[in-house]
Amino acid sequence: MSVSQTASVTLAPPTPADGPTLWSIADGTGVLDVNSRYAYALWGRDFAATSVVARLDGRPVGFVTGYRRPAEPDTLFVWQVAVDAAARGHGVAASMLDHLADRVGCTHLETTITADNAASIALFSAFAQRHGAAVERTELFAAAELGAGIKPEFLHRIGPITTTTGEMHTG
Repeated sequence: MSVSQTASVTLAPPTPADGPTLWSIADGTGVLDVNSRYAYALWGRDFAATSVVARLDGRPVGFVTGYRRPAEPDTLFVWQVAVDAAARGHGVAASMLDHLADRVGCTHLETTITADNAASIALFSAFAQRHGAAVERTELFAAAELGAGIKPEFLHRIGPITTTTGEMHTG
């Protein structure tokens, strides 16, 4: 199943029943740290309000998992973005991020990205541009903090965010 110019992708919060498919999509990226199936089901239960699933003909083809930072509730931290191989290259990831930012209404969005992940850097840089926001990049976790063989994670803090219609989020 692939996304075509005429296909309609719907965006909605995940449910626990989406867990196995979200796991499969994450695993299929070949680049994400894949969590357990249990974790994806739990995400659909406890973090549905701050996450989104893209569906094509009712089947999940992408997702964004996120949460409000407890110390900064006006900040949405994006944990993972994944799109099924058949749906890549059609703007699904960008649509999910825009939808989620508008739905959650946070003033800032954060994510971490390794320095060699050009696709994610481009996705979040384009998000910042669409939302009239600045991007601050700082090292959040050094390799020593993450363990042997793991690359450093750089925090990308984007904000303040405006909606895609130009309104400033007030959180």
